[in-house]
Amino acid sequence: MIYLKTDKEIEIQRQSSLLVGKTLAEVARLIKPGVKTRDLDKMAEKFIRDHGAVPGFKGYGGFPATLCISINDEVVHGIPGDRELKDGDIVSVDCGTIMNGFYGDSAYTFAVGDVKPEVLELLQRTKESLYLAIEQAVVGKRIGDIGHAVQKYVESFGYSVVRELVGHGVGRHLHESPEVPNYGRRGSGIKLKEGMCLAIEPMVNLGKKEVVQNKDGWTIRTADGKPSAHFEHDVAVRNGKADILSTFEYIEQVLNNK
Repeated sequence: MIYLKTDKEIEIQRQSSLLVGKTLAEVARLIKPGVKTRDLDKMAEKFIRDHGAVPGFKGYGGFPATLCISINDEVVHGIPGDRELKDGDIVSVDCGTIMNGFYGDSAYTFAVGDVKPEVLELLQRTKESLYLAIEQAVVGKRIGDIGHAVQKYVESFGYSVVRELVGHGVGRHLHESPEVPNYGRRGSGIKLKEGMCLAIEPMVNLGKKEVVQNKDGWTIRTADGKPSAHFEHDVAVRNGKADILSTFEYIEQVLNNK
């Protein structure tokens, strides 16, 4: 079942999505070598609750934290703990909120200190692929057009797209239909309709596409140990141009002033 949202519901969902962007901006203020991932998580939970929402991930399927924090070769679903960020790390922070009955879900991959140029390029190009995908999230296009946009762009640089993990519909539930892969054939899959809300989230590896799961039952990392980047926006499908509900604006204001 695919839920089409009314304009009013989309505006409610936008508030939840924007709060995720503001939360990730607070994370951005704290990210530096020596910070424990657990401390980022505590701050994010307090910030979300202080703004009248609740963490969308905590307790979801048994996940124990507010943020998924995934470092270097970890793709997604890393559990915060006593691990300290180090100079040269990259760290994907995925955050969800529930406000007024709707979920927001967005992710950003941060550079910690002095990161290798080839890894910084991976981050930049993964983020660019997200916006190329969003351009396809318009009425009349198909799901395959979104995935194709990501795959064609990142594979042109020799990167690979994770297959086992995909984007998804989002709304009153964190994961709704349809699935939104980051690969695919142009013109394939279900047709996009006005009011569909999608979480589009390229997960792109510097090396090969294969991934493995840690013994914790959550953390997914690259099989070859090479870095992976992850960026995510919530988007409402519209006529002519997609409507991005989440934002990186607050995050990038913080990063540009650091």
